[in-house]
Amino acid sequence: MNTDALEGGEDDGYHAQGNRKYSPVGAQDRAVLEMASMDPGSSATASQSSIRKVRARTQGSMDSDGKAPDVVGGDNGPHREHKLELFGFDSLVNILGLKSMTQEQVLAPSSPRDNEVVSITGGDPTPSGVKMGTMMGVFVPCLQSILGIIYYIRFSWIIGMGGIMDSLLLVSLCGLCTFLTGLSLSAIATNGAMKGGGPYYLIGRALGPEVGVSIGLCFFLGNAVAAALYVLGAVETFLKALPSAGFFTETSTKVNGSVSKPIQTISTHDLQIYGLVVTVILCIIVFGGVKMINRVAPVFLIPVLLSVLCIFIGIFMAKKDDPDTGITGLSADSFKDNWDSMYQNTNSDGIPDRDGKVYWNFNALVGLFFPAVTGIMAGSNRSASLKDTQRSIPVGTLSATLVTTLLYLVSVFLFGAVANREKLLTDRLLTATIAWPFPVLIRVGIILSTLGAALQSLTGAPRLLAAIANDDILPVLNCFRVADTSEPHIATLFTTVICMGCVVIGNLDLITPTVTMFFLLCYSGVNLSCFLLDLLDAPSWRPRWKFHHWLLSLLGALLCVVIMFLISWLFTVVSLALASLIYYYVSIKGKAGDWGDGFKSAYFQLALRSLRSLGAKQVHPKNWYPIPLIFCRPWGKLPENVPCHPKLADFANCMKKKGRGMSIFVNILDGDYHECAEDAKEACKQLDTYINYKNCEGVAEIVVATNMTEGFRGIVQTMGLGNLKPNIVVVRYPEIWRRENLKEIPTRFVGIINDCIVANKAVVIVKGLDEWPNEYQRQYGSIDLYWIVRDGGLMLLLSQLLLTKESFESCKIQVFCIAEEDSDAECLKADVKKFLYDLRLQAEVIVITIKSWDVEGGSQQDDSIEAFNDARKRVASYLAELKEAAKREGTPLMADGKAVVVDEQQVEKFLYTTLKLNTTILRYSRMAAVVLVSLPPPPINHPAYCYMEYMDLLVGNVQRLLMFTVRFTLKFQLWGSKPVSHSCQLGLSAFPL
Repeated sequence: MNTDALEGGEDDGYHAQGNRKYSPVGAQDRAVLEMASMDPGSSATASQSSIRKVRARTQGSMDSDGKAPDVVGGDNGPHREHKLELFGFDSLVNILGLKSMTQEQVLAPSSPRDNEVVSITGGDPTPSGVKMGTMMGVFVPCLQSILGIIYYIRFSWIIGMGGIMDSLLLVSLCGLCTFLTGLSLSAIATNGAMKGGGPYYLIGRALGPEVGVSIGLCFFLGNAVAAALYVLGAVETFLKALPSAGFFTETSTKVNGSVSKPIQTISTHDLQIYGLVVTVILCIIVFGGVKMINRVAPVFLIPVLLSVLCIFIGIFMAKKDDPDTGITGLSADSFKDNWDSMYQNTNSDGIPDRDGKVYWNFNALVGLFFPAVTGIMAGSNRSASLKDTQRSIPVGTLSATLVTTLLYLVSVFLFGAVANREKLLTDRLLTATIAWPFPVLIRVGIILSTLGAALQSLTGAPRLLAAIANDDILPVLNCFRVADTSEPHIATLFTTVICMGCVVIGNLDLITPTVTMFFLLCYSGVNLSCFLLDLLDAPSWRPRWKFHHWLLSLLGALLCVVIMFLISWLFTVVSLALASLIYYYVSIKGKAGDWGDGFKSAYFQLALRSLRSLGAKQVHPKNWYPIPLIFCRPWGKLPENVPCHPKLADFANCMKKKGRGMSIFVNILDGDYHECAEDAKEACKQLDTYINYKNCEGVAEIVVATNMTEGFRGIVQTMGLGNLKPNIVVVRYPEIWRRENLKEIPTRFVGIINDCIVANKAVVIVKGLDEWPNEYQRQYGSIDLYWIVRDGGLMLLLSQLLLTKESFESCKIQVFCIAEEDSDAECLKADVKKFLYDLRLQAEVIVITIKSWDVEGGSQQDDSIEAFNDARKRVASYLAELKEAAKREGTPLMADGKAVVVDEQQVEKFLYTTLKLNTTILRYSRMAAVVLVSLPPPPINHPAYCYMEYMDLLVGNVQRLLMFTVRFTLKFQLWGSKPVSHSCQLGLSAFPL
């Protein structure tokens, strides 16, 4: 039975609740202009967001003849298809590994795109093709990739140069490195499904997209260069077998300075010509028949195995000078003579020459031999074609590693005992010379194995590059993106060009160190991935391969790095620099991706440990950092798709030193939680996009509550963890509260201040937020501080933080203190200067006495007096209404839903004091860049309307003002100072509140 598609309703986006008639901030308002540059397409909160379609397609019953009904085919073969996603439940099932309980095929985890419909297949899927087991799927490809050109044409020469002892050490060192890497690879590969990309996929999902892309691109270059290595090896073997095929002939007659018989060497030009031709032919084959190559490639292993058998038979049948001069047969004397090393100079072809420019030592031999142990990733690259990935990759990879390492160790003893040192150093194809009964089979085996390995490299490298491009992390690689079933033709051409460039070099010994560095870098990434995952031991880390430990992975990573420096510190630095440049480029230009990597888990655990170490006790003043909670609830409407006031993030950045710190942006959505949960999620995404756009380090939170008061009380009580709770609440001053006749604003605004005081949090009220400068608007003048009540040094702290910003760095600080008598002025000024000197702060101190607080004549006085008289009339009218209501209802004086006590003379005094403070600010700080004023908290049992009148009279005609309200028990401290002493706050009681 097929069910119809269930269409989700449209989300109307995040809008202000209620029918309040706020005057909107215009789209052309200066504070909103910069928001217009935001790309709405990049935001996750478009005005219309559709819920993902949920489709279910199930099969009713079987046909009458017992045959299964028709099914829908897919990439993995015919199967019943149903697309189902309910509240992310399928993602949870994927993570917990419970798909097998529902008999559904688990799709590999990836980075889902926006509006993507996730398909989950159900039923018992039938494989689309023949799946390979451990032998043909992993062991044979690994063996073919590992056992190749180096063993045939360089291994005997390595034994002659390094001796048996150093050769054993060399094979053991390289074999241990790949074996430990194989253990790490087995653990990661058995911890979940694998997609295309091989080691890139494993490293990227373990260490993050930046590290994955940087190491993945280096591994791609390593494979492309390795293809050139195999091509040159095949051409060199061909020219050795048929010297007449060469266009150029070169001979060497020197062996350690003594004249010997002429030794014909292969010309570099011949290697270049034939190498380019072979590369073009391989590229054509890759374009025309990739599937055929994958089927025929294992057959190439048969000549290799036969050739190895012929070599071993020939070694045991060899006699003195038979089949060639220098062959001693298995001789104890030869074994003894070849035990020690004989490092010396050679020419570019490896022929010993005292005047040669190339000097060989153990480190150089490591770089030459290491490509002979690479290839352990061949099985992981075929994960999609394996029957049982969890079993085949560990068993096949480690078996191939152990078999080849054992083969190399045995070959060291046999080659070291079968020929003298001169023969080992001069006969590059000693394996063909000694093979019996078909020496020509060695050359055929070399050519077929190297060509097969080259085809594998030219086939795998483009797919690796396409997998990196398909993850859409690096935009510059978009030209290499392909569909899942398409061939990466552009990536293949790019790989061929790199391969041809390396072929032009024509020197096998110069290419092998490059390949070695890229492969070692990849292996170290695999080991580090397993080390990090094993050390963190997250709940999702449950590999089926149990033979692993973080110490072994760390040892493998260190061994890779040591081998890199042993080979060449210059090549190591260059490769690490290349990977670092790619990492830096990806971190800047790349798109953000969250794959649940190990670094995120490490950050999480580090955060938990740090939080536990901080404890729940009050933070010491020396360790106090501002953690502002930015309240984004607008007092008026904002333009559509603008989550909060555009300048809030600019102000939040000014409260941090050098951008360090965390801000919490919160908003409250009125309504029922069950009905508004989805709206809150969309609003949170939109607010988070705004924070990222403004380059502000912070997090976004949306709380659904029945009203703003209850929502804010919940926020101020529960926001944060332990000592990482916000300690400063930033609120925009509601300048429209009286202009729009919104009587509920005073109650809510004053309630926010009181809630913060009860929660022991400082309150910063910003007036003139529309005029707040951004990082590019430089300010001049002064930052004026008016010390009215004790604030524990908060104003000084924030004024210093303002000076660290480019927009305020040209300003100076002025501290205004209020003294009751003229006789106290000099004492207060001296105390404050001493206090500022101890804090290493430069500020001008100005003391104002109450007697000199009288306003002077002029237009400012007229305006202030007019505002004062208007405020008196409004307060008197408001109090008269309260008294009339109380008299009519027979209740005590009630305001804001509670009983209040009002002393009209005290109210008059409050208004007059506020008037004098406003006049003083206008007299001394009219040209200030910003004014900071510390205010007392709202009086207890005092009407909120009256307090709003006091504040409104205070901020009148002041362009940019910050008002601070701090509970007296709250302490702050500047860097490296002692707490603010009470002697420095002599005038703080002048404010009559």
